Formats: sequence, C-alpha cells, structure tokens
Amino acid sequence: MNRTISFLLILSLLTACNSGDRNNTQAIESADNTPPAIDYSVMKIIPHDTTAFTEGLLFHDGQLYESTGTDNDMPESRRSEFGTVDTITGKLKPKVEIDRKKYFGEGIAFLNGKIYQLTYKTKVGFIYDATSFRKLGEFTFPSREGWGMTTNSANLIMSDGSSNITYLDPNTFQVVKTLTVSDNNGPVSNVNELELIHGYLYANQWQTDYILKIDTSSGKVVGRLDLGSIATEARNKFSGAEVLNGIAYNPASGLIYVTGKLWPNIYELKVAL
Repeated sequence: MNRTISFLLILSLLTACNSGDRNNTQAIESADNTPPAIDYSVMKIIPHDTTAFTEGLLFHDGQLYESTGTDNDMPESRRSEFGTVDTITGKLKPKVEIDRKKYFGEGIAFLNGKIYQLTYKTKVGFIYDATSFRKLGEFTFPSREGWGMTTNSANLIMSDGSSNITYLDPNTFQVVKTLTVSDNNGPVSNVNELELIHGYLYANQWQTDYILKIDTSSGKVVGRLDLGSIATEARNKFSGAEVLNGIAYNPASGLIYVTGKLWPNIYELKVAL
C-alpha cells in the first residue's frame, strides 16, 4: 500500500514537472515572437517649432510637410494647420489653417493632386487642391476618430487610436479594407501617425517611444523601432516636449524624419528598413 502511494506521488510530481516544462517552453516561444528591434542611426538634428503640436509629418515633391492640431482650451500660440517646414529654422510655413474653435487638425495625405486632412472627434475631413491649397470640399469617415493618415497611391489609409487601420476609397470614402494591428501579445492599441515605406506601414504608437513596422497583408507587427533615447533627449532639451509623433520618409535620400508634439528637434534617421 505504501509503495503504491509512493509510486503515485512520484508519478504526480513528474507530471507536474513536465507540465511546468511545457509552460516554460511556451513562454520562451512567445518571447521569441516579440517583434525584432530595428536598428537606426541619427544622421542630422534639425530645429523644430516647440509650439507645433505635431499630428502628421510627410514628404511631398521633395518638401517636408507638417500638420498640427489644437483646440480652444490649448494655448493661443498653437494652431490647427498644415504647411511646409523650413529645415534650417524648423519653422512651419502655413498653407491652410482651420478654425480651432470647431476642429482639431490631425493627419494629412497627398493623393491625385489633392490634400486630405483629418480632424480629431468631429468625423469631418477636408479636401484641398495640392497646388493652390484652395479648399475643394469636405468628407465624413466611418472611424470613431481621425488620427494619422497616409496613402498607397490608391486609397487613403487612416488610424483612429484603436488597433484598426482603415483603407478608404478617396472618391466615395467607403471602407475598402480594415487592418487589425497585432503582435505576439494580441491587438496593438493606440496606433497613431502613419507612413507607408517599401510596402510596409510604419506607425507611431501613442504614449510610447515606439515606431511599429506593420505587414499590410496580415496586420502583424514585424519590427519595432525604439526611439526612447531620442525622446529622452528631446525632453531634456525642452521640458514641454510631449509624446513621439511624426514619421516622414524621403524617397530621394532613403532617410526617415521623426519628431514629437512640441519637440525642439526633428531627427533625420538612417533606418534598417
């Protein structure tokens, strides 16, 4: 009887140990599925207007553009506008400004000779001529909010602060595709400013120092750029600096420009794309 009990106890312990080994193996496998780090080096540091609450950053026809946002509760020095950035002084040269009492400006995108601009919570977007910057019209979008925007030359691609990225038909503004961003831990929330580079979406993740590289077919995060050291430097230089936000790819040089809300600098990066 005692031998039987002893045998059962040993068998039970072995089973528990084996179960624990399986759990440990699963944990290791999960860790191995963490998106790999993307290497980068800083090539140049450019001044940036510390009153600019950055919502979008992009290159178009060799010129760096920035969009900013504000509302009536923020300091009077801030604007909801977009325009070109002087890469010597960092000053924004406005092309369009919208009424801060009504709209909080968000991301912009150039497509087919037009500029599309999102607003934050009003579910309204604006359309402008890309040469004269004359307003052509307005549109509505189905996402709960407007955050970042880019294009794949066929569709407008926008984020809304969730884990979803929405592709819109630029003529009807109907949803063409919804991409859910996920990593080894599941859906990734707070997807913000977007840039399409070599077929991958790069996205700021709001309230983090990360830029995510996203597979446009699956939504999987396949790489992660940790800009924590740059963000720390920005905050050390200017105490009012807020979160990392803004990604612009210059196809002429192959370099990426990044900044943040109220940051003192724009950083030119060479990234292992």
